[in-house]
Amino acid sequence: MDLVARTHRRALLRFLLASPLWAAARPVEALEFLVAELAQGDDAAFAKPLVQSAAEGLNVFDFEPVAKQNLSDAHWAFLSQGVHDEFTLRANREAFNHVQLRPRRLVDVRELDLSTELLGQKLSSPILLAPCGSQKAFHLEAELATARAAKVKDHLQILSTGSSTRIQDVVKARGEPVWFQLYTPRLMPVTRLQLSEAEEVGSPAVVVTVDTYPGVQSNRDRVRAFRRADNPSCQACHAGVSRAERALRSVSELGNAVGFDVQDALDDLAVLDWEYLDRIRDATDMKLLVKGIQTPEDARLCVQHGVDGIVVSNHGGRAEDSGLSTIEVLPGIAEAVGPDFPIVIDSGFRRGPDLFKGLALGASAVAVGRPYLWGLSAFGQEGVEAVLALLREELEVSMKQMGTPRVADITREHVQLRPPSARG
Repeated sequence: MDLVARTHRRALLRFLLASPLWAAARPVEALEFLVAELAQGDDAAFAKPLVQSAAEGLNVFDFEPVAKQNLSDAHWAFLSQGVHDEFTLRANREAFNHVQLRPRRLVDVRELDLSTELLGQKLSSPILLAPCGSQKAFHLEAELATARAAKVKDHLQILSTGSSTRIQDVVKARGEPVWFQLYTPRLMPVTRLQLSEAEEVGSPAVVVTVDTYPGVQSNRDRVRAFRRADNPSCQACHAGVSRAERALRSVSELGNAVGFDVQDALDDLAVLDWEYLDRIRDATDMKLLVKGIQTPEDARLCVQHGVDGIVVSNHGGRAEDSGLSTIEVLPGIAEAVGPDFPIVIDSGFRRGPDLFKGLALGASAVAVGRPYLWGLSAFGQEGVEAVLALLREELEVSMKQMGTPRVADITREHVQLRPPSARG
């Protein structure tokens, strides 16, 4: 049905809905039928077709339905799910509505500069690629496609411990060292092996994740129907590839052969604490960031323990279901550590104004995860490139509208927080 026919159909249905003759015949049935038909006609008229190429995407959300169409149910659940009732997953997006922008006028913004410096590293943009594991679940070229897109668009990439591609191959595809995100058991020989693998390829920074790690898992209800152990066809996506993971697998197999439950022992060693973080800091010359910080108290402890930077993160709503968004907790954390302490933030950032708000409230850089995975799942490397280009373009628009020609010009005075009483 073309647009003209749909328009005439809706006009006829509205006429019938207002007719006393139709309603007098079968009032309840007529009303229910006509309302249902009218709604269906409107939905059909305004349904947005899926984009057919990366170049057609108008914003990052255009890649989400294409990704869902391309992925299996299990992999889509893995990509999209939160934990428990998914309050935090929703809060990450909803909280941006409570931060308002304050435009400044008559500022010369003809020349924009998105470059910034983070932990001594010059970056062309404050937009980072967050660590996301098992990318072979989303595209056959996995982290290699992401790395090549990061190279083309010149964005810093953080590689997950759970990468389905070796860090050596990712660095080669990226053309320069990536940052390394670390999941590790409380077992220093394993940790040292993980750190050395990143050091050997020149990684300048290690990002220790502390909100979820082996032994402290979360209830991701939507993926529990797709257990990997019962799904052999899914195993290739999640097989460990690092030397440390291969070593752990060998130890586990040896333990099983002699009747020793290695997994129980590893679970006991999986809970990290500040003392073990100190040991990690002392075991490497890489810059050390802690990912998963959500309170000023923990942020101050990071400073006290000699951490070089933090990542304010709730794992994209995939850790605990606190209901706290990262953009809500950022101001208090930024105040606790001071203006010169490096802060990266992630979780829920989708548009240019979101990125601007994060930078204005105290972040040094913003990491995105799901948006580039939507692009990867939809169109591979081209999809990731398109997502990064859209985010950069939208941030540039926001900077022009707010009167901030440089990233350094983005400050707290460019935003205001809507008072709780006005949030409804």
